[in-house]
Amino acid sequence: MLSLASALSLVLFLPHVFAASADQWKSRSIYQIITDRFALSNDSSATCNTEDRIYCGGSWTGIVNHLDYIQDMGFDAVWISPIVKNIEAETAYGYAYHGYWTQDINSLNSHYGSENDLKSLATALHARGMYLMVDIVVNHFVQNPSSNSSTLPQTFDYSGLSPFSAELDFHSQCFISDYSNQTNVEQCWLGDSNLPLMDINTENTTIVQEWNSWVTNFVNTYNIDGLRIDTVKHIRKDFWPAFASAAGVFTIGEVLIDNITYASDYTQVLDSILDYPTWYPLTEAFNTTSGNLSALQSAVTQAQSSYKNGLFGTGAFLENHDQPRFQSHTTDTGLVKNAISFPFIHDGIPILYQGQEQGYTGAADPFNREALWFSGYQEDKDLVTHIKAVNTARQLAVNASSSFLTTKMSFVSQSDEGAIAISKPPMLALLTNVGSSGSASWSVSGVYNKGETVVDVLTCKTYTVDSSSGTLSASADSGAPRIILPTSALKSGGTLCASVAGTSGAMSVNSVSRGALAISLVAGLILTFL
Repeated sequence: MLSLASALSLVLFLPHVFAASADQWKSRSIYQIITDRFALSNDSSATCNTEDRIYCGGSWTGIVNHLDYIQDMGFDAVWISPIVKNIEAETAYGYAYHGYWTQDINSLNSHYGSENDLKSLATALHARGMYLMVDIVVNHFVQNPSSNSSTLPQTFDYSGLSPFSAELDFHSQCFISDYSNQTNVEQCWLGDSNLPLMDINTENTTIVQEWNSWVTNFVNTYNIDGLRIDTVKHIRKDFWPAFASAAGVFTIGEVLIDNITYASDYTQVLDSILDYPTWYPLTEAFNTTSGNLSALQSAVTQAQSSYKNGLFGTGAFLENHDQPRFQSHTTDTGLVKNAISFPFIHDGIPILYQGQEQGYTGAADPFNREALWFSGYQEDKDLVTHIKAVNTARQLAVNASSSFLTTKMSFVSQSDEGAIAISKPPMLALLTNVGSSGSASWSVSGVYNKGETVVDVLTCKTYTVDSSSGTLSASADSGAPRIILPTSALKSGGTLCASVAGTSGAMSVNSVSRGALAISLVAGLILTFL
């Protein structure tokens, strides 16, 4: 008979144990990493000036060494920047430290480590019950022009590219000039004459077959659980279903646009998209005390009815490597905490970009790609504590209600124009954009039972729902949000507000989830090997 210890050890060696589907990803929360800027292998603190746009030395081994930091905040998935070989030469816009300037999809970027280092990262994540998401670029390759001429077409040395190494493997050179013309968007090139992004001819059936074969092998070789796909709208829509099927794991696409109708089309061809159409009004709602909260509500409601699966499974975020950090707009603590909380009540998958938790303030690229090692990975900072609380609250809601992940978030009308209430039972988010110096209040009926005791997980303050009207009344302290759960939900495990829940000394939510996952994996292994 296979022992429990033996079964556990087998988990580490079974290839692609997770092979995660879209449904399996929905309960996850994702920590986004730029590999070169997250952690050094030797835990030193090398100089890294973002303006220089150079490699600073972050590695896959560095990520492994700091998984406790990520997991302790409640994240159970990690999204890393592209891993394949990039252009080595300096370009007009610096070096390819970020990983998005592909030259060879069949080789790894050695700046981040070896193949064994990458596989060790996947193994380390899976041993913790965590998922690995890898960023990929399908739309284009990069090669410096052979001359500085801006006359099109420019000339290139194709011999260093793989597997697409002939001029005919790429669309004829033209730069995108009309975003209202979809053919122009799909078949012309991103970039400029200083750094052209060579648009791959994905109308060519041989190239399509090459991509589909490659992605199957890529996912299996490196034990990947999900793919974030760059620049999705720049490739014809009917390319994507077969590619996603060949990948065999969850696919989430970048469709950089604020138009919900336009973005919705891509929810038909991939598992999911990053929810940019909601990100725009989210940022505008909370970056000043005069932000438009109703526009955020309208965007959410429209996306829920327009996307193929509503907002379920979409990527909910406040920051990423392509956009100015939220704190480049405002450092008001009240506004920041409210904005950061929104992705965790969103119907989709919450995504946090490295450095958000440390209060980084970098504006547009390259300033928003700061090295995290300068923060010292501090875990006692106010935002780290806040993020851990909202992340844990979401997981508690998942544990407490089998319908949490399939219930649409809804807005409960408020008389205070600086306040919104978002219900996603058993979780309730009371958000405001009045700022740290402002005051706001909420009155919410019909969400909890009359006389029920609930708790704000950010302060552990308890409230009793009015026994006559069924109304929950609360007010903001220094413009901070309230994230409400029934006290009964806290009893499902965790140290969050343990004195309220009566679970002092209990395991954390992540420990409970990891334990359950390990047990289920072991059970399957025992049945397989007995």
